[in-house]
Amino acid sequence: QVQLVESGGGLVQAGGSLRLSCAASGRTFSSYTMGWFRQAPGKEREFVVAVSSSGAATYYADSVKGRFTISRDNAKNTVYLQMNSLKPEDTAVYYCAATSRWVGAREYDYWGQGTQVTVSS
Repeated sequence: QVQLVESGGGLVQAGGSLRLSCAASGRTFSSYTMGWFRQAPGKEREFVVAVSSSGAATYYADSVKGRFTISRDNAKNTVYLQMNSLKPEDTAVYYCAATSRWVGAREYDYWGQGTQVTVSS
């Protein structure tokens, strides 16, 4: 069992930056692929980015490539999402998730409660 708690969301102007954190419980954090998803009002949840258990491999959605960076610190059981050059269309609830599958998978087993990111124009 893994419990995930996101933090770092907030209100930012377009062009600004935010850094989200996701703290995980449990001693097996380093064995999980970690991902970030987001859900905007009235839309389905969408994949944003994932990082492999070791941190060596990452997958990014085209919409965030070059602007967002995922990283993880297995010693701290934490995964981060650095978001730069934010756009109003990045406004969403951002969810951290964990899966035992490979980094290219989209099925996740554990989810956090989400953190709101709002980008004003």
